[in-house]
Amino acid sequence: MEPLTADELLTLKTGAFGAVFLVSNAEPGMLAMVRESFAASGAFGDAGGVVKEALTDGPLPQLPRDSALEIEAAVLPALRRSVEILRAKSPGDVATYRSVVLTAADRVAQAQAGMTPAEAAVIDKIRQALAGSA
Repeated sequence: MEPLTADELLTLKTGAFGAVFLVSNAEPGMLAMVRESFAASGAFGDAGGVVKEALTDGPLPQLPRDSALEIEAAVLPALRRSVEILRAKSPGDVATYRSVVLTAADRVAQAQAGMTPAEAAVIDKIRQALAGSA
């Protein structure tokens, strides 16, 4: 396994935290966001190896906050790029990264009152980005 650069680690973090943010934003609400962030952090903490290092060390990524489209335009490519980075440098961690991001997104969606159609649609986009398709 080749070590990841700081930029690559930030890309993995941007994708993962951004995915959670997208799902959380699909059904806004302040109390919901607090509950959802705890749900997501548990999934990130359960990761291992390079994925855990990427998601739990260093600064939080800066995500756009102006519109859902801007957030999506930053996050979905970061997810695709994260999978490419891991394929090239740490192939054994690709499945872990996909699983952790999808688990966190799912936990966020379920944290309030079960998954809404808007949250399910966002998770589908996240799943497609992690699969490498647009």
